[in-house]
Amino acid sequence: MFRSKYAALVVLTVFLCAVGMAWAAEGEFEKPMGGKASSILPAQMIAGDHYKVRDDVAADGFMYLYTVDSDYGLFQPTGNHAVNKLIPEIKAITALREIKKNSFYLEAVAKSGMMPVQFAKGLVTAPVDTVTSVPKGVAHLFTDVYTGVTTKKDPSQDSAAKAMLGVSQYKRELANKLGVDVYSSNPVLQDELNAVGWTGAMGNLTVSAALAPIGGGVAMAFSLTRTAQQMNDLLKDTPPQRLRQMNEEKLLAMGVSKEVTKKFLDHPSFTPRHDTIIVTDLAAMEGAKGAEAFITRATLANDEASANLFQDMAEMMRGYHETVSPITNISVVSGLVFAKSKSGTVLMPLAIDNAVWTEQAATIVNTAVAGYKSANPSDSKLELWVGGTVTPLARKNLEAMGIRVAEQVSKAVKFMD
Repeated sequence: MFRSKYAALVVLTVFLCAVGMAWAAEGEFEKPMGGKASSILPAQMIAGDHYKVRDDVAADGFMYLYTVDSDYGLFQPTGNHAVNKLIPEIKAITALREIKKNSFYLEAVAKSGMMPVQFAKGLVTAPVDTVTSVPKGVAHLFTDVYTGVTTKKDPSQDSAAKAMLGVSQYKRELANKLGVDVYSSNPVLQDELNAVGWTGAMGNLTVSAALAPIGGGVAMAFSLTRTAQQMNDLLKDTPPQRLRQMNEEKLLAMGVSKEVTKKFLDHPSFTPRHDTIIVTDLAAMEGAKGAEAFITRATLANDEASANLFQDMAEMMRGYHETVSPITNISVVSGLVFAKSKSGTVLMPLAIDNAVWTEQAATIVNTAVAGYKSANPSDSKLELWVGGTVTPLARKNLEAMGIRVAEQVSKAVKFMD
């Protein structure tokens, strides 16, 4: 579907001429609007002992763009997902640095010896982009639908040397206790995990002993669902090479081709954590067809923010499947995902922070909905799930198109991050 770039562009142009441009010429539009962190985030997240979220938040029409000042540097997370993930990471960095001040840690350092330079380079388990890099954003996912992605080995996978030496397992257990993602792109967190992981594994310092002076770790401030706890345990106990094998087996069983499966699992924007959550959620929707359409769409991600978006959409679909009506078929039209349920309602999962009715958004939605209805004329009930909020103008226009809108779905569907 996505390989014939020029043919696809011709089809897209036809749709734009038929519906999108007509709407753009007649409709009322708004510009992307920023906001205040104090109005978007829970009060307890705005500031902590070693960080503060700047109150002025920019926006691109899809995601909020945060700036966080910390004792460990400046962070610029894209989206609520990323900022929710960053705050526990800053607390974990603080805890890891406290560990390194203790005498027992220094004794373990002496036992472990100096970390070889080449080995230290191989310890970094981070995707290409970092939280401090300039984000590409998720807008490209809807405007450059037919651009391919070059596949290469996932740089977030642990090296064989690290796995053999036990550092990989130590880091996963340590990160789990601290309530953070061992595959995080946060470079400061990775440096600290690598240092303590090497020392602990090589110096015979158990994770429980390392965390004892700080009260057993940085406990997560929220209770995990059973599903989330099972996922965290799986990620803690399973090496990335084994996770890849498990994910590959599940994707192939769902009818995803070997080519698409490999492209997804090799994709540099997705960590083993992203892969495992997405694949597990799709597999949980037993009987649903169209997994390949979603995975193919996911391979168009080109940064961490995009990868987070697809993870959240997979969690949305699973949440709908388990709490509203079983999903029976997943399709992708002009960049948007449509998940038909047993009840006949078609879910449109959109894991963005704030939906603004820009001219671009109007064209995207009109084009996709027209394309879907053209292929599925009997499907008249559409329901849009948004992770964050929609503006009043966006809601007005969506409802005028016959689309029911549900906001703040992230409060009902407990996302992993």
